[in-house]
Amino acid sequence: MDFLLLIAGLVGLWLGTELTIGGALAIARRLRLSEFFVGLVILSIGSDLPELAVAVHAGIKGLAGTDASGVVVGTSIGSVVTQISFVLGVGALLSTLVLPRIFLFKHGAVLLASTVLLFAVCFDGRVSRFEGLGLIVFYAAYVVTLMARNTPSVEHDTVSGGGFSSWALLAVGLSTVILGSDITVNAVVNLARALEVSDVLISVVIIGLGTSLPELSISVSAIVKKRTQMSVGNIIGSNILDTLLPIGIAAMISSVRFDRELLWFDLPFIFVLTTIVLALFLRRGGLQTPQGLILLCLYGIYVTTKLVQF
Repeated sequence: MDFLLLIAGLVGLWLGTELTIGGALAIARRLRLSEFFVGLVILSIGSDLPELAVAVHAGIKGLAGTDASGVVVGTSIGSVVTQISFVLGVGALLSTLVLPRIFLFKHGAVLLASTVLLFAVCFDGRVSRFEGLGLIVFYAAYVVTLMARNTPSVEHDTVSGGGFSSWALLAVGLSTVILGSDITVNAVVNLARALEVSDVLISVVIIGLGTSLPELSISVSAIVKKRTQMSVGNIIGSNILDTLLPIGIAAMISSVRFDRELLWFDLPFIFVLTTIVLALFLRRGGLQTPQGLILLCLYGIYVTTKLVQF
């Protein structure tokens, strides 16, 4: 039964990504938005809905007296590391990933600043409601600035009509991706436990990858369709969002506890990893197969270290 659910989940992921990319491209054409902007804002918010739902649920549990801080913090941190190393690494194996330097400097700086801000608010081991509000405001200001500065793309001519159908297609696609990823993760966890795989391996590897399945499936599909800027935009946007919003939202509902291990190992690792990725992007030729292998090795080092720590 679990094997059939796994197949159903993977089919849902494939179908959902096809619908999502189709809807996103239609919106980009209609509104004359760059594909990078669509990936950076629209797709990143949509694909991160599971993480945001986890944050709200954890915050409500905190109000009820049950500390679920580890769930929201672990999901956010694990998702960021997986996306910027594993997902980007896989993408680089499939196609050369290149971005204009101005994009890298602007959005890379925001991603690094987000990590530093999270480190600052978590330094005392707890994120208060006021600090959570600060994380949310920082992200909101970033998105508003993006929208204000976004100029009509020369990639597309204005397309009349079909506005509602494009957004509906995107919504159905994202919903299918999220549902497919949830079914896939649950099926894999059940199969792993049936094979007596340790809970540590399940939590670090399977759940870590599972929370990034929407971004992985959307990014890979976009790369296959030669929409690499949309793919990279989705990953960068998702990482900025995951660093700020889930923990910020959960803290606004009920303060969030932040373990020292995450503060002194995981966040510095993310900062160094992000710096390495930006440096690799800035080299002539962008991310290619050798750089993709480097990122996959860094992901392997992270997972191995977490397993040893457990």
